[in-house]
Amino acid sequence: MKQVEELVLPVGTALDRFISRHEEQFPFATGELSQLLRDIALAGKIVNREINRAGLIGVAGAYGQQNVQGEEQQKLDVIANIRFIRALRNGGEVCGIISEEEEDIIDTGSRGKYVVAIDPLDGSSNIDVNVSIGTVFSIYRRLSPVGSAVTMEDVLQPGYKQVAAGYILYGSSTMLVYTTGYGVNAFTYESSLGEFFLSHADMQMPKSAQSYSINEGNYRDFSPEIIEYLDYCKDQKYTARYIGSLVADFHRNLLKGGIYLYPETKSSPTGKLRLMYECNALAFIAEQAGGKATDGKRRILDIMPTKLHQRCPLYIGSVDMVKQVEGCLAKKNEMAWQS
Repeated sequence: MKQVEELVLPVGTALDRFISRHEEQFPFATGELSQLLRDIALAGKIVNREINRAGLIGVAGAYGQQNVQGEEQQKLDVIANIRFIRALRNGGEVCGIISEEEEDIIDTGSRGKYVVAIDPLDGSSNIDVNVSIGTVFSIYRRLSPVGSAVTMEDVLQPGYKQVAAGYILYGSSTMLVYTTGYGVNAFTYESSLGEFFLSHADMQMPKSAQSYSINEGNYRDFSPEIIEYLDYCKDQKYTARYIGSLVADFHRNLLKGGIYLYPETKSSPTGKLRLMYECNALAFIAEQAGGKATDGKRRILDIMPTKLHQRCPLYIGSVDMVKQVEGCLAKKNEMAWQS
């Protein structure tokens, strides 16, 4: 009998079961948040299928239009946006959605308690070359009365008010990583069973490491303080690791430690990444895993948003490395104050 049991190893804890077991962490909830996370996971499975067969069914390549950011949309950007919006609308738990691909708030007409901010498919430039890409999402409780129309105040909330955040990474394996403010857990998709299973429990980001992630093509547009930090990294023989998909770069640093930098530049003086559906979500995850996230002056989660598609610089990763960058940037801030 023992030999038979060794052949039939347990497959692990499924996402649905994990969510159900942890519902008691939210005494104010009656199952809506759990269902919302399931809806996101379902849409992620569908998008994963579309990505895996993109080259076979003719949905790879550019769509021929630009999104609200002025970026060229890929066909899979559009498909992912439709899939997630449809899943969130049909689930009934969400009253409003903001998406990277949509200019305005999407009022779902639902009596749901939650608002979702989402980048349906991050890393568009990597879609056609089979490099990891991802979905990033933030979840907030609405502020207006349930049943009323969603308001701008419901959406423009600071990151520390997130009730959950996460991402889905589509790569050599598909993973869903999320937090509800009680640590970070990751689930790996088992395609033959159609389920996400817990694979990384209570994830912790190393306090320091010897790798950094930044688009050094912008080197000549960086401030002297960022150049000073990069030169320090080179002097220490740190390893440069930059994929160009925010989710993939962050995920590697979450597991192995490191820092991701997307500073302001001459051409993007307010930064390039979006606060509401990129920076806030990853900052929440980073802090829950023992890491740190800042725009160089403030904690990311403390920034009060004023626009749906607001941009900001981002320095995120291992806490000791982010603090070191903050030290470099403090020189710039001090000089600006003195002048």
